[in-house]
Amino acid sequence: MALSSTIRTLRSRDITDSIPFNVGQPGYISDVWTNTTVAYDVAIGGLPFFYGINNDRPYERQTAPYKKQQFDNSKEPGEQTLEGWWIRSQSSFHRGAGITFFDPSAGEEVDYRFSSSQGVNVWDKGQVTLLKKVVAGHELTTSSQKLRSIRYSNTDAVLSLDGHDVDKLLGDGTVVHFVDYNSGTDAPVYAICDDGTTAYWATNDIDAGINKAHLYKKALTLTASDADTLMFNVNSYTFTDGKVVMDFIKGRIILCADNKVYELTPTSNNLPSPIFTHPNTSYTFTSVTESGAAIYVAGYAGTQSSIYKFTLNTAGAITSLTSAVVAAEMPVGELIHSIKYYLGYMLIGTSKGIRVAQVSVDDGSIAYGPLIVETAQPVYDFAFRDRFAWATTSVNGNSGLTRIDLSEQISPLRFAYATDLYSDTATATTTACALLGTSNRMVFTAAASYHFIESATEYIDSGFIQTGFIRYGTLEPKNFKRLRARGDYSNGGLLLAPVGSDGTVYETAIYNSTIGTPEINTINPPGSQEYIGLKFTLSRYEDPTDLSSTKDTLGPTFKGYQLRALPATPRQHLIQLPLYCYDVETDRYNVQVGYDGRSWERIQALEDLESTGDEVIFQDFTTGEQITVVIDQVGFQRATPPSGGFSGFGGNLTVIVREVG
Repeated sequence: MALSSTIRTLRSRDITDSIPFNVGQPGYISDVWTNTTVAYDVAIGGLPFFYGINNDRPYERQTAPYKKQQFDNSKEPGEQTLEGWWIRSQSSFHRGAGITFFDPSAGEEVDYRFSSSQGVNVWDKGQVTLLKKVVAGHELTTSSQKLRSIRYSNTDAVLSLDGHDVDKLLGDGTVVHFVDYNSGTDAPVYAICDDGTTAYWATNDIDAGINKAHLYKKALTLTASDADTLMFNVNSYTFTDGKVVMDFIKGRIILCADNKVYELTPTSNNLPSPIFTHPNTSYTFTSVTESGAAIYVAGYAGTQSSIYKFTLNTAGAITSLTSAVVAAEMPVGELIHSIKYYLGYMLIGTSKGIRVAQVSVDDGSIAYGPLIVETAQPVYDFAFRDRFAWATTSVNGNSGLTRIDLSEQISPLRFAYATDLYSDTATATTTACALLGTSNRMVFTAAASYHFIESATEYIDSGFIQTGFIRYGTLEPKNFKRLRARGDYSNGGLLLAPVGSDGTVYETAIYNSTIGTPEINTINPPGSQEYIGLKFTLSRYEDPTDLSSTKDTLGPTFKGYQLRALPATPRQHLIQLPLYCYDVETDRYNVQVGYDGRSWERIQALEDLESTGDEVIFQDFTTGEQITVVIDQVGFQRATPPSGGFSGFGGNLTVIVREVG
C-alpha cells in the first residue's frame, strides 16, 4: 500500500491506523506514486520522498560508464582494447573463403579468412592480387568434355575429348586434331586416357557389318591424319554413352563399362573377364583413381553412391588386383562424379560439392570429411599443382574453378578454398580442367561453349574480396567511422565499399597512384549498425601517360585494412538523489505527514528494493520525469531534523539510481 495521504500530527500509532506501505516485500517494482494531498518531490518504486538538497548535498546527474579498458592478449595487439576506438584489422586472407562473421576470438576457424571473392589471388600471405585472365580457345559442341595434361615433342598441351573429336589444344589456342569421327556416321569417343606417350580410347565401330565395342590407341605425337591402332573389338557388345570411364594407373588401364570393371594392359588384344561386376545392372561408374596402396572406382545408382577399393597383391613378378570392397558410401542423394588422389588425400567431387578423404598408406582405406564447399553444379573434375587442387565449379554464376589449398587445414578434413579462374562470358556448366602440359597454366571447359586457357602474362580487368561481417564480438550497436586499406596502387586502383547487413554495397572511396591511401570516413550504412562487411574491388587501369596502351601485365596489390568504430550503446545516466527520511515531514505547502517509526520502515523498504537488483520506476514530480532505473546505492546518515516541521527518528538518504532501458 502507498503512504497514507492523511495529514498526521506527531503522535504514536495505534491499531486502528492503516499501514502506510508494505514493509519487507519488494512489491514496488512496477509501482508508481500519485500525489494527492501531500506534494512529495520524488518517488522510487512507489516510495515517496522529499528532496533534501543543499550546498553540501547537491542533486547530481552524470553519464554512467559504458566502456572499460581491458588487458589485450590477442595475436593482433590493440584489437580487444575497448578504450576509445574499437579496431578491427586484417593483414592476410590466405586461409580462404566461407566465413559469415570475422570475430578473431573464434580462433583458427576465422583467422585470415573472408566471406567471398572473385577474380583475385588470395594465396600469397599478406597480399591479394588479380588473377590471370582466361582466353576462349577451341569451340566445343557437346555438353560433356574430358581434359588430360600432356606433353609431346617438347610441346605443352591438353588432350581434349569433345564428343566425336579428340584434339590437342596448345597454349596459343592452336588446335591439333587427334581423332576426327563424323557425327551422324561414327560413334563418339566415350572415354580416353593416356600413359604419357600413347592415348587409349573407347568407341563403337562397324566390323564385318556389325556394330561392336572397340578400343584404339595412338601415339600422342601423331595427328588425325595418322591411322588409329586397333587394340581389339568385342562381339555382341557395344559401349553406352555416359556409361564408360577409363584411366591409366599403376601401369594398367582400368576400364569401367556399364556395371563392370576391367583391368587391361597397353598390349591387351581382347577384353578380359571383368574383375568386378556390380550386382545392380543400372550402376554407372563415373571415375577411377589410385593411391599408393590401392585402386579405386566410384559410381552411383539411383540415390546411392559409393567408392570401391581394389588392393594389390603379388603373384610372381606381376601384381594383380584383389576383389573390390566398399571403401566409402555417400549420404543418400549425394552422387560421386569424380575422385582424384593427391598428396595423401582423395578429392571427391559430388553432386553437392567437394569433400576430402584421408587415405591410409597401409591398406588404402579412406575416411572422408564434411563438404568443404557446396557448389551450384556437380563437381566433374580436378587438377593439381604444388599444394593446390582445382575443381570444376561455377564462380558466382559463371563457368570457372575453385581452388583448394591442401596445406591449410581449417578443421579436420576441411581445407582453405576460394573461387579462382573464371570466364566473364560463359555461364554453362564447367565440365573439365587440366594443366597445360608441364606449365603452370590452367585450362577448363564449359559445356557446349569453349576451352578457356589461362593467359601467361595478362591479368583480369578487376576482381573483389569481401570480408566476413565485423561485429567486434558483441551484439551492441556500433558507429563505423573510419576505414583505411594498405597496398600498392601504382598499377591499378582499389574501390572501398562497406556492406550492410542486408547485403547492400555502399561504394565509398577509390585509391590509386594519385590519391594514395588516406583514411576515409564511412557514412554508410547510415546510423548505428550491429555489424558491417567490407568489399574491396581491385582493378587494373590504363597507363595515365599513354592512354592508348593498357597495363595488362600489371595490377594493384591489396595488403590489408583497418576499420575503426565507436560503441553506439545508448548512454545511461547515474542520478544522485539527496532525500529526507524522518518520522514526520512537511511538504512545500506546510502539509505535515508522518508518525513514529515511519522513517525506519521506509529505509527498510528502500533497502529491500535495492537488494532485489530489479528495475523500479523513478518519478521526479518537480520536473515531470518518469524513467525506469535500478538502485545502485543507498546511503543513510542520521542527523538532527531540520527546522520547519520535521521531527522524530530519521536523517538524510543519499540514493544513486542508474537509468536503464
